[in-house]
Amino acid sequence: MKKLRILFTGGGTGGHIYPIIAVAQKMQTWALRNGFQPDFRYFGQPGDYRHVLANSGIRISSTLSSKLRRYASILNLLDFFKFFLGFFQSLWKLYWFMPDAVFSKGGPGALAVLAACRFYFVPIAIHESDTVPGLTNRISGRWAKRITLAFAKAAAYFNKSRAKISIIGNPVRQEVLTRISPEQAKVALGLDPKRSVILIFGGSQGSNRMNEFVLANLEQILLKFQVIHSVGREKYAEYKNQYEFLTKNFSPILKANYKFFNYLEENFPIAMSAADLIVARGGAGSIFELAAYGKPSIIVPFPEAAGDHQKENAYAYAETGAAEVIEQENLLPSIFLSQADKILGSPEVYKRMSGAAKDFATPDAADKIASEVLSLWQA
Repeated sequence: MKKLRILFTGGGTGGHIYPIIAVAQKMQTWALRNGFQPDFRYFGQPGDYRHVLANSGIRISSTLSSKLRRYASILNLLDFFKFFLGFFQSLWKLYWFMPDAVFSKGGPGALAVLAACRFYFVPIAIHESDTVPGLTNRISGRWAKRITLAFAKAAAYFNKSRAKISIIGNPVRQEVLTRISPEQAKVALGLDPKRSVILIFGGSQGSNRMNEFVLANLEQILLKFQVIHSVGREKYAEYKNQYEFLTKNFSPILKANYKFFNYLEENFPIAMSAADLIVARGGAGSIFELAAYGKPSIIVPFPEAAGDHQKENAYAYAETGAAEVIEQENLLPSIFLSQADKILGSPEVYKRMSGAAKDFATPDAADKIASEVLSLWQA
């Protein structure tokens, strides 16, 4: 059986890894249907997502990761050397693998891999999730033959590229699209199916600021709503200790309204199905996942994101009518509860925002990106 060799690369966060998996799933299906054996590799540092890639049939080949910073830092000197070490590592590994095409999500570590691919004339396809592209994608966009974008606003940053540019949306994994009824999901999580549920999701790494906000205002929030909260893997132990101390005088009934997790991986589709309102950061991955479920949302963009891209993403999404934006400095209990009441207390508002989210969703993005990557191999 002939092999279809595809290389994937990108940073080590969920925003990079999960779209890669979504595209790989579609390409695996195509390969097997057409009599090819998929041979998929990932070059880079996948961090906590190593097992996720491996379980998706993508073999991992570690290369040094270097970060491109747009500010003065002594770490830039260290990463300068790490970049070239990563480049030569990639040259050696590519010599033995020699893929038919490479798909990059950008992020730390990807540029060295793509520079090596360019040396071997391996055709490059990239995907940019954000309205403001990262530096890796801005540079590699000049080498790419295919550029796929989640937001149309990002196209202006690639006006020097000769690549074919397509506005496709952000790929979402098939398992994320698996859903159950809100009532069943609430029961599965031990919640009251008749009461409103807010899902607070700080991204793949969690959010210190959002965690602090929840702890400081938990009693006030739980008197009105049930809450599902993803606090972050590395933040979970400390958060649990603080929670147990702060809620020692809470009634069992009030505590039953709150379910917190280190990270919603296996429970993610259940939590999304159970939620009536989602509070999330402004990462593109989070925005497109909650849009896929057609849920109204409150976006709290991370103010220190590179190029302020989360704020740009948040307002671009809010312009569709699917979300409200509360900037981090304005994340106060009075504002938060007022917005939540407005959305959950009005069937008309809820229906309008839900419809806008569904209209924004791009459930076929992974298929379209897979087709663009395959077109490079078939050219």
